[in-house]
Amino acid sequence: MRRHVPYADPGTPDSRGPVRYLWWLVRMQRRRVLLGSLWASLGMCSLTLPPYLTARAIDDGLRRENMTALVLWASAVLGIGVVTAVLSILRHRTMTFVRTDAALRTVQLVVRQTVRLGAALTRRVTSGELATVQATDVGRIAQTLTIAGPGVGSVIAYVVVAVLLFSISPLLAVVVLVGVPVLVLLIGPLLRRLRGVDTRYREHQGALTAFAGDTVAGLRVLSGVGGAATFGQRYRARSAELREIGYRVGAITSWIQAVGACLPVLFVGVVVWLAAREAVQGTITVGEMVAVYGYVAILIIPVSFFIEAADDIVPGIVSARRVIRILAMTPQIEDATTGGVEPDTDGRPDTDGRPDTDGRPAMRPGPSGHADLRDPASGLVVPAGRLSALVCATSEDATSIVDRLGRYTESEVTWGGTRLRDIAVTEVRRRILVADHDAYLFAGALRDCVDGGYRSGAGGSTGRPRATVSDREIEAAMRAASADDIVAALGDGLHTLIEPQGRNLSGGQRQRIRLVRVLLAEPEVLLLVEPTSAVDALTEAAMIRRLREWRQGRTTLVIGTSPLLLDQADQVAYVVDGAVRSVGTHAELLATEPSYRDLVFRGSEEDDASERAAL
Repeated sequence: MRRHVPYADPGTPDSRGPVRYLWWLVRMQRRRVLLGSLWASLGMCSLTLPPYLTARAIDDGLRRENMTALVLWASAVLGIGVVTAVLSILRHRTMTFVRTDAALRTVQLVVRQTVRLGAALTRRVTSGELATVQATDVGRIAQTLTIAGPGVGSVIAYVVVAVLLFSISPLLAVVVLVGVPVLVLLIGPLLRRLRGVDTRYREHQGALTAFAGDTVAGLRVLSGVGGAATFGQRYRARSAELREIGYRVGAITSWIQAVGACLPVLFVGVVVWLAAREAVQGTITVGEMVAVYGYVAILIIPVSFFIEAADDIVPGIVSARRVIRILAMTPQIEDATTGGVEPDTDGRPDTDGRPDTDGRPAMRPGPSGHADLRDPASGLVVPAGRLSALVCATSEDATSIVDRLGRYTESEVTWGGTRLRDIAVTEVRRRILVADHDAYLFAGALRDCVDGGYRSGAGGSTGRPRATVSDREIEAAMRAASADDIVAALGDGLHTLIEPQGRNLSGGQRQRIRLVRVLLAEPEVLLLVEPTSAVDALTEAAMIRRLREWRQGRTTLVIGTSPLLLDQADQVAYVVDGAVRSVGTHAELLATEPSYRDLVFRGSEEDDASERAAL
């Protein structure tokens, strides 16, 4: 059996419905599922042989006092037991692979979709819901696929037992054929109720998980403003609501499990009672009566499995529905072809600027060297190879411009004369980096937090992956971001463990660590959003000066209103109402734009502003 490793391509799932998705998981490993069904069917059928062999041992051995026949039939029972054990091992092993494959494939699909959606994902799915999908839904979906093997075996065993019972007593066979479907149908209403309540429970669970994560992440701030108690009360109220829904799920589940355990036993009792009456009347032999009991006792296994499978299917469908909801989402930004770079007829990526064979526009390559970024909507020009700054009267204007320049929204922005929308998204992401001041910091060693494992290639048209950066490179980037004191203050240096979102660091330390990560990425075009908002003036001055030196000759746009930052920029663009009002140096704008001066110095006196500008 092949080892389970991540697939190079997990496939294209059928996202038209939860049942279709589960069936797609079956089809993707049809050979393994068929093998599991074979082992399960043979194993189930082998269980029907001991009752027959026992009946022969009683009628041919005990009743006739034939020790040879008794030993022969007893040996056959022992042999069948060994065969059944081996078949059970093979079935369990194969079905474990089936479940593992389904879980692995689902995880890969969700992760691939998460990467594809990027920043758009957090606007549509809460972090709690995504965590619940990975932690719970994947396992439920995998468990549902159990019916693909033992389910088939149970159906075959049911048919075989019915045929054997017909050879003994048509009355008993009819009772079995009618009774088993009735048992399954009796729990149908409970399953429908469970599906509705379980869906509601999972929705509330995801929302509460997200709420708890956000509260913990902002606990320090909440405690500072006195809001921790309020959020704690909200969490307790929502938790109590989730608990009540959980009680309802538990109540319905307990009824299903009780019915599943009780009805098969009652059913066996009825069949054995009928068989005993026929034995007393002489219609069947004592051995056949024992065989009937064995057949019906064995029948409990498939009957119980049908009930348990129905119990598994409900949460499996609910979980599959949550997964396909994520898989059905589309990115806000996609390439002009089919969501990616299409191949030409020669099999190479369709980035040569020529039309595709189906008439759709082809993706064009980005500029081969340094080139200006131009945003017609605002009139902003980001000059190539220089450090420029952007000052906006409102944060909304800054967000909109950065989203357009980074191609997080479609626009008419051009890069070296080529529209960004005509360049493949993967190339734009590789060559143009938008660095937010609150970008996520992952948990792990400090060196892993700053080492993204990827650096843009020289010239920018390609990139080269690498396993890791050297300590010397990290130390150089630390100095450039004025973060070398952080390493010195941490007990284990680059091996110090950083908590999620850098919760064990101060705000200024987190900001400098983020800048280190950005500098090590070395993108062709870097858009920095408020990179120094959480540091003191002395540290800020050093950061901006060293940033300028590090990014010498490369395109860098810094968004912010700090005078220290703006004074280092080669060019400052001032945006009001979404359009560039003025462009010049920081000193020139201070002298010609009163509103710019007020925004930068936040209403300070003009002579104070002049002194700062002189510095």
